[in-house]
Amino acid sequence: MDSVVNLTVHGIGPTSRELDPGEDATWVSVEQFERVLDAAVGRQDVRITFDDGNASDVEIALPRLLDRGLTAEFFVLAGLLGEPGRLDADGVRELVAAGMRVGSHGWAHRDWRRLDGEQAEEEIADANRLLGELTGRPVSRVAIPFGSYDRRVLGRLRRAAVTRAYTSDGGRARPGSWLQPRNSLRHDIDGTWAPRIIDGTPPLPLRVRRVAARAFKRARG
Repeated sequence: MDSVVNLTVHGIGPTSRELDPGEDATWVSVEQFERVLDAAVGRQDVRITFDDGNASDVEIALPRLLDRGLTAEFFVLAGLLGEPGRLDADGVRELVAAGMRVGSHGWAHRDWRRLDGEQAEEEIADANRLLGELTGRPVSRVAIPFGSYDRRVLGRLRRAAVTRAYTSDGGRARPGSWLQPRNSLRHDIDGTWAPRIIDGTPPLPLRVRRVAARAFKRARG
């Protein structure tokens, strides 16, 4: 398998908490979510991930994944567990018991490019440690909040022994790469979105822009 497509889901269905500004752009309906799952069935080159630790991860997503024989990786905000509309500790354990993988989305959904040393320790090391204690297994994979990273962020992640880091850069990824671009579901996707993302070949100018943008992010800071 030369490449994979990483998909990112945020919230699904009716909102059960007050959303941050702009967050509604990545909230999808149950019908939109199901269409994406149906497109992923039987595809070894598609990985499904979830960000933010919303309650819909367990209430809506988990049973639909299981019905289709799919697995996914859930990136949880360790410091927001148990808040209204979000996963609690039992929900995280339920995901693990169902065969899903749990990773870290940090502590409190902060921009990792704007952290001081103490905040970085909390967002990366403390979050991984707490989630590891909760799941009973090491947590060493992260999804970078807002897809915001630079050379300093990547250095911090490597020093923290992070084994894989997911971004929001878009496009396909090499299966074993340490840095993994993802494609986010958005509120306005239609029935053609998933097949286009999974099977389509982006035009050369878009591929070039994506490569250049990733190179710029890795070098800045």
